[in-house]
Amino acid sequence: MDQIKETVSRLPESPGVYRFYNTEDELIYVGKAKSIKKRVSSYFSKSTGVNRKTLKLVSEIRRIDYTVANTEFDALLLENNFIKQNQPKYNILLKDDKTFPYICILKERFPRIIYTRKYISEQGEYFGPYSSVVAMKNVLDLIRKLYTIRTCSLLLSEQNVEQKKFKVCLEYHIGNCKGPCEGQQSEQLYHDEIDQARNILKGNLSIVYQYFTDQMKRAAANMEFERAQFFKEKLDTLERFQIKSLVVNRDLTDIDVFTITSIEAYAYVNYMQIKEGSIVFSKTIELKKKLDEPDDELLSIAAVELREQTRSSNQTILSNIPIIVLEESVENVIPKIGDKKKLIALSLKNALELKKEREILREGKKSKQKEVLITLQNDMKLPALPTVIECFDNSNIQGTIPVASMVRFVEAKPDKKGYRHFNIKTVEGPNDFASMKEIVGRRYKRILEEGEKLPDLILVDGGKGQLSSACEALKELGIYGQVPIAGIAKKLEEIYYPEDPLPLHISKKSQGLLLLQYIRDEAHRFAITFHRQKRSKKQLTSELEGLEGIGKKTAEKLLLHFKSVKKIKEAPIEEIAKIAGQKKAEMIKG
Repeated sequence: MDQIKETVSRLPESPGVYRFYNTEDELIYVGKAKSIKKRVSSYFSKSTGVNRKTLKLVSEIRRIDYTVANTEFDALLLENNFIKQNQPKYNILLKDDKTFPYICILKERFPRIIYTRKYISEQGEYFGPYSSVVAMKNVLDLIRKLYTIRTCSLLLSEQNVEQKKFKVCLEYHIGNCKGPCEGQQSEQLYHDEIDQARNILKGNLSIVYQYFTDQMKRAAANMEFERAQFFKEKLDTLERFQIKSLVVNRDLTDIDVFTITSIEAYAYVNYMQIKEGSIVFSKTIELKKKLDEPDDELLSIAAVELREQTRSSNQTILSNIPIIVLEESVENVIPKIGDKKKLIALSLKNALELKKEREILREGKKSKQKEVLITLQNDMKLPALPTVIECFDNSNIQGTIPVASMVRFVEAKPDKKGYRHFNIKTVEGPNDFASMKEIVGRRYKRILEEGEKLPDLILVDGGKGQLSSACEALKELGIYGQVPIAGIAKKLEEIYYPEDPLPLHISKKSQGLLLLQYIRDEAHRFAITFHRQKRSKKQLTSELEGLEGIGKKTAEKLLLHFKSVKKIKEAPIEEIAKIAGQKKAEMIKG
């Protein structure tokens, strides 16, 4: 700690990014600040009013690094990059496995307009992303109603068209295409329509509206009433589309809207893009807080990430609270009245809807989990609700590489941070009973030494023999009788209690039994996986030990570094020599 405080005293007052590393020199947190020194100092100067997560973070810090930035906004971008690359465990990470659809004008002689979920910039000009397939298809339908853009995938090179390799299809006969495949539409006229379609994709509907209005008036002035009616129908189609998606007024354009609402552990951010009074993109996300971050910090992180995802370059951002940092060219406005205030209200309504939905979902899950635990308590006649359950299992094949596992469930859900693997240390040969005694004893001896709370129920995978061995371990520790313990046998799903000759049979339909089976199967899976890893490592070590001059320790060092025998054999001799020495490296490569 003295060394860390000395590092803090030398930190600069400049804006930038600071990074915390743990004992294993693993990056655990990245933060940004107007003043790196003041921000980092605050972690070590506060003793009250700090949440447990932050205290846990501070207790793990062993090294501090930093990078100076020109502005606070540069620091935010730098922080965003560090988080994406390293995914530190104490940082919020905006994960989104959903791929949004785009509309693309392909780079072709007669360009097609398609939709795709793959963004390949060389393929064409992309528009979007769209928050839903329905919204994207509505835009495509509008374009196909207004313009005669081809949908076929024919290669319409000059040579192919001149040689009349293609014939017009049904789309031509029903008026949806003008037949560029037979040379019936010039390249220039086709590209004029593509330019108009491009305006729609950019959200510039007023340009398109004005174009059709001018064409209609010109046709009417020339007494071309059928042509005038043709353009009037186009205007009607455009009007229906715009009315359907209009928010307030058409003067509001090129605007990003961000709002946030939060509870103790989660925050909800809504993002909307506005073009000419219409919402062209909308997305609401849930953020799980890691260190009780304030709303303005969360909103800034989300704003940078979402603008990057959607490739937004809008210069106006409306929000319900100030965003910490922005590019100098971008204006942040918190509207108080008028149509812009209505946009904030609509955005916040979306954020509140997701908040409400997720809270109902979480409450429903908690209620169901509690019902299952109450059922299990009644089924097993337990003195208290089994909120925390720990289950043990052994794994070995003909006595080789005996290992064991323990899984921990909290409120009927796996607590994977509480899972434990055990290498059997004191037992020789295939002795499941002695192995069970060893691992149960080791587990609860450590619990007692560290002053941690005992579970509400201990389960062992097996019948009377395994249960008796586990009870012996508890007796030696002086905690037998303090925690309910039971064994669950696989064949008939019988539950055994200590000193009770007859097993308990729980109804096969009981949710309590289903939970016990799930916990037992999870312990078995965890033990088997560990056993396979150990067996695989032993086989690889044996293969290396087969080489002359390579002992067990050297083999383990090499495998730890290179991960596989194949990679060791493929590695340059200089790299192997760094681990095993020059002489042994020559033996391996020889």
